[in-house]
Amino acid sequence: MRRYHVTTFGCQMNAHDSERIKGLLEELGLGEAPSQDEADVLVFNTCTIREKPDTRLAAHLGNARVLKERDPERVIAVGGCYAEAQRERIFDLYPFVDVAFGPGSIPHLADWVGAGGEGVARGSFGTGEERAFAGRLPLHRERRFQAWVQISMGCNSVCSYCIVPAVRGREVSRRPGEILSEVESLASEGVREVTLLGQNVNSYGRDVGSDFAELLRAVDAIEGLDRIRFTSPHPKDFRAPVIAAMAECEAVCEHAHLPLQSGSTRVLKAMRRTYSRDRYLRLVAELRATIPGLALTTDLIVGFPGETDAEFEETLSAVEEVGYDSAFTFVYSPRAGTEAASMADQVADEVKRERIERLVEVVQRVAEERNRERIGGVEEVLVEGVSRTDPALLRGRTRRNTTVNFAGTAAPGELVPVEIQHATSTTLRGVERAPVAA
Repeated sequence: MRRYHVTTFGCQMNAHDSERIKGLLEELGLGEAPSQDEADVLVFNTCTIREKPDTRLAAHLGNARVLKERDPERVIAVGGCYAEAQRERIFDLYPFVDVAFGPGSIPHLADWVGAGGEGVARGSFGTGEERAFAGRLPLHRERRFQAWVQISMGCNSVCSYCIVPAVRGREVSRRPGEILSEVESLASEGVREVTLLGQNVNSYGRDVGSDFAELLRAVDAIEGLDRIRFTSPHPKDFRAPVIAAMAECEAVCEHAHLPLQSGSTRVLKAMRRTYSRDRYLRLVAELRATIPGLALTTDLIVGFPGETDAEFEETLSAVEEVGYDSAFTFVYSPRAGTEAASMADQVADEVKRERIERLVEVVQRVAEERNRERIGGVEEVLVEGVSRTDPALLRGRTRRNTTVNFAGTAAPGELVPVEIQHATSTTLRGVERAPVAA
């Protein structure tokens, strides 16, 4: 049996796409290999929103080239956002790559890797005009009780630093009936938690006569689901009907990932984020007032062109004021083809490094303070498996999307009450408790 190995970079959408790539390859009769060395088909599902994934990909492709030299029949496929961004020159950059495909061209992968014994279509590249939802493809889920569900693709925002609209295209929504049919099928198979995915989930539905609040309520009504998550929303579209749906739908978790990017209104305007610091903070206040116990996480960028020391301090103060449960922190890196890449006043690398260190310190302190407030409480945990740091413990996530390592006997996929006994900035620790009798 021919075997494949998929290496995934980047966001949750890429994780979803990789599950579909695996499902597609398995439908073709390939089995999954545990490592790149043992695979006949190597697939790299890439990200290019920042420089770091590009660097990591280059290292992986260096290894792939060596493997290809040992076995010229080995197939090397590069997909995702980096492939789309470099579509005009990817085969020149990496002549040993056989197949490349953008995020919307995954359905054609079967044709390119030699389905039906026709041989590999070397040098093939799917075009952006051929975009199709990966959610319609066969699925290889990493966990039987959790699933990603794609509700839209592409983005209509024009953030000055972001290459996503260029590589994933304009926003297109899946029809609600198709989404609900998929979720119903997943629930019937034992999935307890679904995460709805899109580049901007809360602008969903404008092109198909629906909206995100309506979709949340419809998914919540599906029998068998215990948890509904979604990512990522844009603050500019986080309106009252969505907040009400989060508060009123039993399965929708008390967690929102709300990208801030910068605490400075001037920098936000330069980023073309279309909201101010004050508007963002008003939204946070509305969310917290409406949804008790809400966890907020975010994305933050330091060193955007022209960012001053005072403007960076505004980001630090915003972290303190909001009280994030966690944050993804990034050093700004120019992306070719974006407006910000050609802006004047690019921030020096040493300044960026100093700022990211200070930001991480504040984020971690604030997160630990919030987590420590949970000590002594009991929280519902969806068990995911054995702890990555201590094989004597189990690992799972709370409704607020916090990782918990705990002593217990529950099986993966079970929902159990856990008493929280210890907290760090990133995880909780506790012990499983007997369910309270009804």
